[in-house]
Amino acid sequence: MIVVCDTSPILYLILIHQIELLPRLYNRIIIPDIVAEEMQAIGAPSPLKTWIAAPPPWLQIQQTPPMNQPDLKRLHRGEQAAILLALSMGANLLIVDDLAARQAAQKQGLQIIGLLGILKESRDCQKPSFFYPNPLQVKLRNPVSCTLLQ
Repeated sequence: MIVVCDTSPILYLILIHQIELLPRLYNRIIIPDIVAEEMQAIGAPSPLKTWIAAPPPWLQIQQTPPMNQPDLKRLHRGEQAAILLALSMGANLLIVDDLAARQAAQKQGLQIIGLLGILKESRDCQKPSFFYPNPLQVKLRNPVSCTLLQ
């Protein structure tokens, strides 16, 4: 399975100490070199910088294809790069949270999932994580829509 990821899902999984869900669910994760650069940039959160400085063996960094699709120009560079890399590799899944990026990816025919979808999938697959039985609803005290969980 080819899975490409943008910056924010990795950042938030690091912050909630659940980054190991990625290899448990998908074995290997691929990020574009532009996303890796974002993770090391001035102003990037320290936990993200520390993590990418010694990336895990399940993370693969690939060169970003030429960024020449006009309909993606409104997105941030990392999101553009993730979508283009997913398209060029024929990825089975793109992990991205930004709504505009998700819509652009779906328009290109890519299958997407976001952070909440990963957490739900982990719970549904009974992979160990902090979920029991549905902490999203417990913490938020509101139901979470199925669309949001994708």
